[in-house]
Amino acid sequence: MTSSIALFSPFLICRSGVQSCGFPLEHVAETMRALPVEVFPDMLPFMFGVSIIRGVAVPVVNLAGLLGGATDTGVTRYVTVRLGNRLVAFAVGSVVGVSQLAADVIDGLPPLLGEADRSIVAAIGTLDSNLFLVLEASRVIPESVWQVLDARGMST
Repeated sequence: MTSSIALFSPFLICRSGVQSCGFPLEHVAETMRALPVEVFPDMLPFMFGVSIIRGVAVPVVNLAGLLGGATDTGVTRYVTVRLGNRLVAFAVGSVVGVSQLAADVIDGLPPLLGEADRSIVAAIGTLDSNLFLVLEASRVIPESVWQVLDARGMST
């Protein structure tokens, strides 16, 4: 008799604009309130700028802007993600919490970059392969998935 073992992975769930997103917890360094940013000329449209986090200049990506949404979406929190020995901060509307998502659920979710403009995806892949890999492992979580997770008692 074979038993099926469901494998679960922890994801940090965030809301950005009207979308929910999940970052694999293994890549998340911390969450914090939004900090002031220094804006530089000629930045990519989804970049907010650079913020000083724990004494280090960290690029801040507007997650809603990266996903093709409005860039003025009421950012209240930053989620910092490890890229090797560097960090990048994602500006989000809110942090919902940590959820354990089953492998079959994760496999059915669209990658975070699935909705992004192809030229942005290409630029990220060319400029920063570590960032590209983390974003490819992250997922957009549609409302229908929340309903299933709630029914199973698996949401936060």
